[in-house]
Amino acid sequence: MSPEDRFAELVDAFAGQPAVSAPGEGRGFGSAALRVQGKIFAMLAGGRLVVKLPEARVDELVGAGEGRRFDANKAKPMKEWLSVDPTSALPWPALAQEARAHVADASLGRTAERPSAGLTPRTRTGRGSSLGA
Repeated sequence: MSPEDRFAELVDAFAGQPAVSAPGEGRGFGSAALRVQGKIFAMLAGGRLVVKLPEARVDELVGAGEGRRFDANKAKPMKEWLSVDPTSALPWPALAQEARAHVADASLGRTAERPSAGLTPRTRTGRGSSLGA
């Protein structure tokens, strides 16, 4: 399945959730992004899922080799944005849900609790935590 098809499935999955808006018409940064309360939480950029997560969570996932910091082609990586590696086995719906919760809570001045089920980075050997648990 192509990254575009996977993202279209995400859009469908989030359609109708409270305060979530689907990508709109137009061009430019964020025009093809999922938003909660008007703020971007997930988008497709360069064929990669890009999600907004707490800085510590991005550090954890980058350190585990699951992706890299997103830089929006400005050569300066953003602290809270993860560009998921195409070979990562992390489930896109769970990452997007985690990002939605983070962005929604941040807009309300709260810190989101990170879910643990299914999102623990895999170890270099592929053993350790379960990705589908």
